[in-house]
Amino acid sequence: MPHDHHGHAHLDPASGDRRVAVAIWANALLTVAQVVGGLLSGSLALIADALHNLSDMASLVIAFAARKIARRPADRRMTFGYGRIEIVAALINYTTLIVVGLYLVYEGGMRLIDPPEVGGWTVVIVGGIALAVDALTAALTWSMQKGSANIRALFLHNLSDALASVAVVVGGALILLYDWRLVDPLVTIGIALYILWMAASEIGGPIRTLMLGSPPDVDADALIATVLGVEGVAELHHVHLWQMQEHEAGLDTHVVLDAAGWTRLEEVKAEIKRVIAERFGIEHSTLEFERAGAQCDAELFGHGHAHSH
Repeated sequence: MPHDHHGHAHLDPASGDRRVAVAIWANALLTVAQVVGGLLSGSLALIADALHNLSDMASLVIAFAARKIARRPADRRMTFGYGRIEIVAALINYTTLIVVGLYLVYEGGMRLIDPPEVGGWTVVIVGGIALAVDALTAALTWSMQKGSANIRALFLHNLSDALASVAVVVGGALILLYDWRLVDPLVTIGIALYILWMAASEIGGPIRTLMLGSPPDVDADALIATVLGVEGVAELHHVHLWQMQEHEAGLDTHVVLDAAGWTRLEEVKAEIKRVIAERFGIEHSTLEFERAGAQCDAELFGHGHAHSH
């Protein structure tokens, strides 16, 4: 699927906020119902799902706050603006999921050794309600998740919740039909492993952005070759490519111009900005120009000096 840099514009902020708010309330009520149901029936799978939902609600609240903060304009404290708060929110959400997953694996393992009695009907009924709420939350966030890591973390949370609820209902039915007690801890461990797999596979994106990694959809070598192809450009160094916000990449580099290029510096600058915007979608660039023969002695990437190893 090609990157749709404009996919995040389909939903106006207010209706997006309303959807997230509805999802928060639904998850709050569900968490209470599941904890009560889990305690009454003795089902760890229900408690596991409740914990998952509680982390869901926390992630919804974080995502909701992040959406609000991200819209604030840049100021002297945050000269790049507040957009990255959504990346921080995604990282927090995936980290909490990993902690919850590890805890559930441990609890499920303890119960495999000594399976307790579980009230099947309570599990089936509360699990069914959970499935309905999870499906609603996933539906509310589905159209919003394509353009936002923050909302994507949220959507995956909800999707895994819905799958966990299906597992809980099936587990409750098996307990009712066959009094198969091992099913509850097995379902719990299954939910936990799925949570861990999902969080581990998604957490890399936010970490890369916060580490100022180059944008995943920009080929740095191709970009350098493109700039070097502009007439008048002799070489590049001090190349910094980074993801400013989720849908905005930035380039900061030193451009060495030959004698002819130096005389038409403004034209060369305009041409570089045009090609990187057209081919790589980079609208934000800071270019420092140097004349061939008088350039600084520097590495291609980063800001170290060449031959300083």
